[in-house]
Amino acid sequence: MKRIALTLALLLAPVAAHAQALQCAAPAHVERPRPDLPSPQQPRRVLPIGSYTLAISWSPEYCRTRRDDARNAFQCGGGNRFGFTLHGLWPDGTGRQWPQYCASTPILPDAVIRRNLCATPSAQLLQHEYAKHGTCMGVSPAAYFDESRTLFQRLRFPDMMALSRRPTLTAGQLAAAIARLNPGMTPQSMRVTTNARGWLDEVWLCLDTRRRFTRCPAHQGGVTPATRVRIWRGGRQAG
Repeated sequence: MKRIALTLALLLAPVAAHAQALQCAAPAHVERPRPDLPSPQQPRRVLPIGSYTLAISWSPEYCRTRRDDARNAFQCGGGNRFGFTLHGLWPDGTGRQWPQYCASTPILPDAVIRRNLCATPSAQLLQHEYAKHGTCMGVSPAAYFDESRTLFQRLRFPDMMALSRRPTLTAGQLAAAIARLNPGMTPQSMRVTTNARGWLDEVWLCLDTRRRFTRCPAHQGGVTPATRVRIWRGGRQAG
């Protein structure tokens, strides 16, 4: 069996690094996702694209309560280890609404899923992201994921382990620490989201139509810059 192993700089190192796949081996066989279709709650909506959001998730927090679910075995179990993962590249509208489910799509090819699992470690999430967002960009699944994966892999992150040990860390301080390492990015070009308990969930990066960092619109979600944020490191964690 041919295995693809990716080992990137460890988050424990006190240097700017990829906080992405710390260790990831793509499987020989991939899960076959289910179709992802519009619904009354998530209807088809074809609108002009005014900007984009690159959404990234903090995997240790995601896996904190999902490790025992077999559906999350690739991301949360075995020998794979992730820091940030790619949630998706989302086209936004020119106002508060955004395009979604713009065209029907078949099940993603195995080769496309395998190529992207070390960025987005869920076949079903990959299917969802292309069906809901990629179809509105008018490109093939391979082109959509190649672009979103390239944008994701260019990102650099601060020492997340050191940040997690700060007595107090605000969303604004986290955004500033990330922005310092990424040319063209400012704290105003991202939104930090947390779960109900105040732990880091996702970071949303705002992009213009040329995929350059831009100031996020006032109506976009996320906590305020002064909100305290805690970062789960994984395992049993004190403090």
